[in-house]
Amino acid sequence: MDNFLITIAYLLVGMGLKRLKSFPEQTGTVLNLFVIYISLPALVLLKIPELTFSSRILAPLLMPWLMLAVSAGLVLLLARFFTWDHPTTGCLLLMVPLGNTSFLGIPMVKAFFGEGAIPYALLYDQFGSFLALATYGSLILALYGSAGVRPDLSCVVKKIASFPPFLALLAALLLKNFPYPVVAASLLQALAVTLVPVVMIAVGYQLTLRLNRAVLGQMGVGLAIKLVAAPLLALLLCRLAGLNDEPARVAIFESGMPPMVSAGALAILADLSPPLTAALVGVGIVISFATLPLLHQLL
Repeated sequence: MDNFLITIAYLLVGMGLKRLKSFPEQTGTVLNLFVIYISLPALVLLKIPELTFSSRILAPLLMPWLMLAVSAGLVLLLARFFTWDHPTTGCLLLMVPLGNTSFLGIPMVKAFFGEGAIPYALLYDQFGSFLALATYGSLILALYGSAGVRPDLSCVVKKIASFPPFLALLAALLLKNFPYPVVAASLLQALAVTLVPVVMIAVGYQLTLRLNRAVLGQMGVGLAIKLVAAPLLALLLCRLAGLNDEPARVAIFESGMPPMVSAGALAILADLSPPLTAALVGVGIVISFATLPLLHQLL
């Protein structure tokens, strides 16, 4: 609980900094770039070598794709039932299946499960959420976005191959059996510990609660699927499969993260119902601070 309260404190610091004129508008973007290029790669290089590869890690690897398929299918059914328009359907198809499993997920996993569970969160994020954003996300943006351009395979591959945390993941896997020099390990440790405070301050700095009455219904449906239905289904499936170890619990926990900030930015650029996108991201983060502790109690 102490770690959870500290994480919330970081969020509040970020919200407070936004009110100070001393910080430029690009502060949140700069902090995000620091995390993407420095903190997260350092954490990946430090934690992935600690993994023991076995069938235990299948849950973090497979769960994000299973949740994507179920969530997308449910959104399509509801879109037909509620006769949502094209931009609304595209927005929910992008935002509901893709969770904030990195910027919010890793700090939350650390707060509730401890340092030892971080490698499982990294697997869920890098082999699940990030790859899903690059592939499935590109497809949804092409089919429903205002540009209507078909995704280019070479562009998708380039996006994956140039993402610093993913490159760090590949390097960590290659170097798994080679201990780092003491100086290198100390440097990685020093950089990795910046992730939680920097990322949560960035989230707080960029947090906006834009409530538009016209999209309240769609927002409610989207967040109900993302924050309640998806993790409960993940929990049920793991219980039926007899999975109750830490990798499975982390996978269930990550499946309950709110909509992804990066996906939200792309949805707004593609004109996929910007008011609904902003509401899903902002309100989703706030509500998740209540739903995630409840989900953890069920694990």
